[in-house]
Amino acid sequence: MLRSPRYLVSHCLRALMTKLQDATPGMGMRVSVRYLGLLADVTLLVAVCVGLFARWERTDNALLLVLFVLGLLVLALACVLCYYFSMERAGGSLANLWFGFLLGLLALLDTKDAVLDVKEEATRYLLLTSVGLKLLWALVERVCGYTRRTPTLVTGAELLQLLGFSVASTAMLAPQCANVVLLACAVGLCIADLRMKSFLAPLNLVAFGLLTALLFFPSLGVSVNPYALGCFFGRLVAGPLLDLYFCGLSVTERWQPYLQMRKSLRRLSVLALAATELFFLALSACALADLHRWYIVIPGFVVFGILWLGCHLALVASLWAFHNKLTDCLGAYTLLRASGKGLDGVMASRGMRHFCLVAERLVFGALMSTSLLGAVCWQAHNGTFMAAFLIILPLESLLFGLFHELGICLGGTCVGYALIIPTAYCSPDGQPLLLPPELVESLNVRSTGTLHTVQRFFAHHMVETFGCDYCTSGLTLEYLQAKLRTFFDMRTQDGPRHDTYILYYSGHTHSTGDWALAAGGESLKLETLLEWWKERSGPHPCRLIVVLDCESGAQWARDVRRLAGPQGFIAVQAAVIFRTASDADAVVTMDGAGASLPGEFTRRWVDFNCGGGAATWEEKCGSAGAVYGVSSSWGDYRMRVPEDAAAGSAYFPRPLRPLVRAASCACCDRLGGFGLGLGLGVLCEVCSRCFRRIKLRWFPPAALDTGHGFKLVKS
Repeated sequence: MLRSPRYLVSHCLRALMTKLQDATPGMGMRVSVRYLGLLADVTLLVAVCVGLFARWERTDNALLLVLFVLGLLVLALACVLCYYFSMERAGGSLANLWFGFLLGLLALLDTKDAVLDVKEEATRYLLLTSVGLKLLWALVERVCGYTRRTPTLVTGAELLQLLGFSVASTAMLAPQCANVVLLACAVGLCIADLRMKSFLAPLNLVAFGLLTALLFFPSLGVSVNPYALGCFFGRLVAGPLLDLYFCGLSVTERWQPYLQMRKSLRRLSVLALAATELFFLALSACALADLHRWYIVIPGFVVFGILWLGCHLALVASLWAFHNKLTDCLGAYTLLRASGKGLDGVMASRGMRHFCLVAERLVFGALMSTSLLGAVCWQAHNGTFMAAFLIILPLESLLFGLFHELGICLGGTCVGYALIIPTAYCSPDGQPLLLPPELVESLNVRSTGTLHTVQRFFAHHMVETFGCDYCTSGLTLEYLQAKLRTFFDMRTQDGPRHDTYILYYSGHTHSTGDWALAAGGESLKLETLLEWWKERSGPHPCRLIVVLDCESGAQWARDVRRLAGPQGFIAVQAAVIFRTASDADAVVTMDGAGASLPGEFTRRWVDFNCGGGAATWEEKCGSAGAVYGVSSSWGDYRMRVPEDAAAGSAYFPRPLRPLVRAASCACCDRLGGFGLGLGLGVLCEVCSRCFRRIKLRWFPPAALDTGHGFKLVKS
């Protein structure tokens, strides 16, 4: 729904940049944008110089003067490295380090009896101007497309500025210095939270700003410069905050540094997270020493501490299980990289989406338990506790954002079954006929090629193969019923049902579209197939896609459009085999003159969906037409979510399964209410559902995306 306003804003900003480029014809737009960034840095340098000089005049502290002169020399050295020796990386690193250091001195070494003279007032205005110019530069750079979209959690420049700020805190007392260093770590995590576009990142940023300004720095007992602090934090979060809107990287691209990290480092990250959580729990226990609120703190710590411990054990277990599954996915991705398959496709085929939905509930429960425990054990005069709390919040917000986005963007699992009967002719009464001996070899070659094509389709889209049956003598309805019922009962290795079931058939059909089975005139009707499907799928929201490469398959595609809600989510992709007038009354020869034989549509459809190079279906279809039909409720389908608390317990070790079920039950309702409160509401969902139904019924797209990497097409 935000797409139209987004395009409007983008076009307006682009027009403004075009006017600016026309106004500076002798200078490239990229150079102009770079000068704007330099202007923001020069403004900051002037503000720091004026502020430190005013501080030295007021306190007569020689150390400030020495650091001030040393900072100017280092910045001059950085300029020399950049512009005379072309060492931009080294010069930029020095500049960022000292900008953070000098700005930290200006922010943390303030005096309570400061007099607002001309220099102080000029410093404040210059600091605010620097933030404004930095924000404008970041906006213009993203509108013009001059930013390099490199996946990273925190850039090197941001790390160096945070390091310089932490070094500046050494001028304070040791406990205060440690708290400021922890706060710098929390700032880095907030930046990573924004850059990863976490779902809770804006809310977390607001909470961080309020807690830092109103509670953290007053707890240190020192006077700080709010303008310098605002300038430092504002310059750091300007780019990541704009990237919430402008960053076009996918979820797996943004999280690439973490997802493709070495296995040992990912294991260490889980252990580091567990150690940080235990550190926060130990700091929360310090609230028990407050005897003035013992009637609140002690019962609250016992109740919410047990809840916190259980939820975070489930959190660590889910993160460990996630890395186990991710290791398997990375192994498969390494083998399939040459075929052009992305990591998100591999993760989808391995059932990662369902696992992420389970883990999302557990992480949300851990986040809520952290908030409750922090509120009960809040220590207004303990800066270490507040800094640890500000570290834990973005950490858990990052994990929640990771599982939430993967659960949304990843496709579901898919299983397929193919049935090929090389019978191309029938008698006038609809019974299949035996082929003449001279046509058997040619028909077998064509049918075998179709079989290999279907297998290639399953392998390319990583569809789990239930089987590909090639029947030359036909089969009975009883055998087909047993086979399809077993196919419809297929589940993933972790236990849940597949999201989509693909049934492929190539063979002879009657004029009604019913499958003609070479055994006593038996046939399979669409109603019978749907009855078997409904019997096996039950209440689970799964999809059935039937692909037909036969003469009368289009009839099923038309019939399926009349199916209502109780029949489920059904789609039929059928070939339209064109015959000439002379072919209607005669047996078609095997060279295919005047006709497109069964198998031609399969080859072209698979080439289209496996990256054959064509942009549209019309460029690939040739003589093989196509038509698809979907049930009326097809547009209502959403990838399956865990049905109950026990749905995802199979992912975890047996001793932890009761704990995981309890944690999932505790947070499931909260998460559902939370998502409903932030969504557009039930009314908007109903309207959107009606719109999708009307669109699919009256204006079906030429290519309908299934969410598994392939499309249903119509000529």
